[in-house]
Amino acid sequence: MPRPWLDLYPDDVPSEVGTLEHRSIVDLVDQTCARFGDRKAFTNMGQTLTFREVKQLSDDFAAYLQVSLGLQPGDHIVLQMPNLLQYPVALFGAIKAGLVVVNANPLYTAPETKAVILQSRARAIVVLEMFADKIAEILPDTTLQNVIITRPADLWRSPARRVLTNVGMRLKGMVPKYRLPGAVDFRDAIAHGADLRLQPVSVGLDDVALLQFTGGTTGTPKGAMLTHRNLLADSQAMRHWMRVILDEGAENVLAALPLYHVFCMTVNCLCFFAYGLHNVLVTNPREISPLAKTIVRERTSVIILVSTLAQALLENPRFLKADFDFLKLTVAGGMALRESTANEWQNVTQRPMLEGYGLTEASPVVSVNPTWLPPIIGTVGIPLPSTEIKVLDNHGRVAAFEEPGDLYVRGPQVMKGYWEREDETAEVLDADGWLATGDVAVLHDNGYFSIVDRRKDMISVSGFNVYPNEVEAVLSDHPRIKTAGVIGVPDEHSGEVVKAFVVPADPELTEQEVRQYARRYLTGYKRPRYIEFRDELPLSNVGKVIRRELRE
Repeated sequence: MPRPWLDLYPDDVPSEVGTLEHRSIVDLVDQTCARFGDRKAFTNMGQTLTFREVKQLSDDFAAYLQVSLGLQPGDHIVLQMPNLLQYPVALFGAIKAGLVVVNANPLYTAPETKAVILQSRARAIVVLEMFADKIAEILPDTTLQNVIITRPADLWRSPARRVLTNVGMRLKGMVPKYRLPGAVDFRDAIAHGADLRLQPVSVGLDDVALLQFTGGTTGTPKGAMLTHRNLLADSQAMRHWMRVILDEGAENVLAALPLYHVFCMTVNCLCFFAYGLHNVLVTNPREISPLAKTIVRERTSVIILVSTLAQALLENPRFLKADFDFLKLTVAGGMALRESTANEWQNVTQRPMLEGYGLTEASPVVSVNPTWLPPIIGTVGIPLPSTEIKVLDNHGRVAAFEEPGDLYVRGPQVMKGYWEREDETAEVLDADGWLATGDVAVLHDNGYFSIVDRRKDMISVSGFNVYPNEVEAVLSDHPRIKTAGVIGVPDEHSGEVVKAFVVPADPELTEQEVRQYARRYLTGYKRPRYIEFRDELPLSNVGKVIRRELRE
C-alpha cells in the first residue's frame, strides 16, 4: 500500500510518534506544571492561572472528588461548561482522581443532557450555573449522585468576581431559577479539597480517559472510548510538527473553539499545554469585536478556528486594521475550509491557513497541512506521524491515486471502541486496527489527500455534527407530525444548515408550531433553518426516508 506522504517528512521531523513521553495524562500534567511553573498557562477574561496554580487547583479538586465524594477510579463525570478557567482544572482534576471525563455541550437541551448522562451512567457533573436549571429538571431520572455548580468568575482573583457572580449575571437574567438541594459550589469543593490528601491513582496508558459522545459514522449517538494512549499519541504527534515553527514555552494560543469539543481539548489542553504554551480561552467567540481585540491584545501567535469564524473576523474592521507580525500559525478544522476564506486570510494576515482533518474516534486529529510546506488549499494535508490512511474502492481494493473511495485510518490515536456498543464497534473497527471513517476521500500522488464527501448523512453546522436521525426522531415525536426527513443544505455562514421535510398528521399544523417544538428539544445548531411541508416523503422498501431524493 503506497504511503507517498512519508517522502514529505524532513529529516528533523520524525514520521513515527516513538516512545510516549508520558506514562499517562496525569504524568503529562504534573511534569508540564513542574517544568513551566510560574509561566502563564490559561487566561480567560483577563484572569490568569500559571502552570503551578493549575497543578495545585487540579490536585485539590481531585482530592475532593476522591475523598469527599468517594468517587472511584473508572467512574464517569460530566463536564458541562464553555471555555472557562475551571475547565482545565476540572478536566485534569477528574483524571487525577482516576475518573473518566464525559464532555457535554452546555447548550444541550434537558433531554439531550439527560441522554448523555444516562448512556454514560455518570455519577457526577460539573455544570455552569447558567445551565443548572436543566440539571434540576432531569436529576431525579438520571444516575447523577453529585452536582457541582460553577460560575464564570470562580477562579478570578479580582474583586470583580463577587460583583459579576452575585449581581451582574442575575441582573441580566443570565441565570435561570433552579433548585438543586445538596449541590456543591465549585469554589467550596476546591477549598475543601485543599485540606485533604490526594491518594495517587494507578492509571495506565490503555485506561479510558475520555468518553466523547458522537454520532460516529452511523448517526446514532454513542460514546467513543479514548484512552490515555490515544490522546497522548495524538498530542505528541502534533507537537512533532509544532516544533518546526513554534518556540517551546513562548507562544500565546487563541482557544476560541469549545474545549468540550475533542479537537480543542486535545490540541489546547494537551498538545499546546504540554509544550508550555499560554492558552487564551475565549468564552463566547460569537462576539467578533471582542474576539478581534483579544487577538491583538494578547498577540496570539497561534489561532485555531473554523472557516466560518475566520470569515467573520475578516469582516471585522478592528481585525482588518491589525498588524499580524506576531502570527505564526493558523489552523482551520471542524468543517471544510472555503478557498475564498483561506485566500483572504493569507492576503490580510500575510500568513497561510492550514486545513486539517479528524474525527472523534481518532482523538481526533488524523492529518493537517504540514507546517514546513506551503499549504495546498482544498486538501486536508498529510497524515500525522504513526498515522496511516488507505482509500478503498467499491470492491474493497486500494483505490488508484485521484480515485474517490472510502477512507480508513489506522494509528495509535484510534479509539478503543464505543462504550457498551460492541456490535457497532465491530462495524467500524477491524481486527487490524483500521477505522472506517464513513468519509469519501481522494489520495493524491503527492501524498496529500482531500475529503470529497461524507458517506453518511451527517450535517456539519459551523463544525458541529448534526445527525439527521436524531432530528427526525424529535420531530416525529410531535403528535401532529406524521413523519419527517432531514438533510443539510449549503449556507454561506455556517457551511451547512438543517432543512426538515415534514408530513403533517394534522392539516392545521403550522411552521411556527414545529419551530417552537424544535426549540424545546434541540440545541440551536440542530434546529431546522428551513421547514418544508409535503404530502409524503420518498421511502425505501423498509420505510426509511430516502434522503438523497430530498436533496434532488
